[in-house]
Amino acid sequence: MAAVKLALVGLGKIARDQHVPALLQSDSFELVATASPADRLQGVRSYPHLEALLRDLPEVEAVAICTPPQVRYELARRALEHGCHVLLEKPPTVNLSEGHALIELARQQELALFAAWHSREAAGVEPARAWLAQRRLRHVQVQWKEDVRVWHPGQTWIWQAGGLGVFDPGINALSILTRTLPAPLSLRDAELEYPANCAAPIAARLKLAMTPETDVAMELDFLHNGSPPAWDIDVDTDGGQLRLSHGGRLMSIDGSTVVSGADLEYACLYRRFAQLLVERRIDVDLAPLTLVADAFLIGRRISVAPFIE
Repeated sequence: MAAVKLALVGLGKIARDQHVPALLQSDSFELVATASPADRLQGVRSYPHLEALLRDLPEVEAVAICTPPQVRYELARRALEHGCHVLLEKPPTVNLSEGHALIELARQQELALFAAWHSREAAGVEPARAWLAQRRLRHVQVQWKEDVRVWHPGQTWIWQAGGLGVFDPGINALSILTRTLPAPLSLRDAELEYPANCAAPIAARLKLAMTPETDVAMELDFLHNGSPPAWDIDVDTDGGQLRLSHGGRLMSIDGSTVVSGADLEYACLYRRFAQLLVERRIDVDLAPLTLVADAFLIGRRISVAPFIE
């Protein structure tokens, strides 16, 4: 089977660090072009915007959209209307209504649409899901802390409305929780810290519940000065203590490591996308984005000192 001709829309840090290497190693896709207003990828045809790319390269069959979330909906809509299958970086859209609209459009067009929650592909996530399904959960504690200056240097969009702020990394934790925990989560309380010069929070504390007996506490921090980042989920159960660390790559039970995997998240995402293309199916789980939207809806806003890059 011939490789699917794919275009990459948006050529920022995540595209260069993760998408490009995964695509270059994939047997299922051929990276034939990029669309970005200013950036170029050596050896690949480059266009300033998606419209010009689609007009010049009608043979493109799929696009991966890696732009800031504020502009993803219009790009995805245009690609689907053109007849292209679409992969969306996380979060898939800037709000829930856009997500539902894209699902409906993909259904009408009979095209694949994939919300790529990369953290769900970490090595420990599926083993943790299977282990937790057999136990009664008591308490879940999440520490998701990193330094925005390291992971998003100079990216002002993240502090604008729709950029999500600390929920840009925090939604990764929520994507893992909504995959591994055996029942849906509901948000009960949220406290969001906003720098005086930003329209998105820099830290947050959330309280969620899975059942009346199982509570979930989250601490998110975008100014974490520790090295490495703290991407940890601890689950207390009637059968022991489970920990997912390193963003889900390591799983331990009662302090003993039982799963340790390499960073292959994006390779797994593109394998999944290839299968969705064959079947022309939609895989868009909006549960993580729903919880973030709930946090913005009911969260108490606390003003803190201005953010300085």
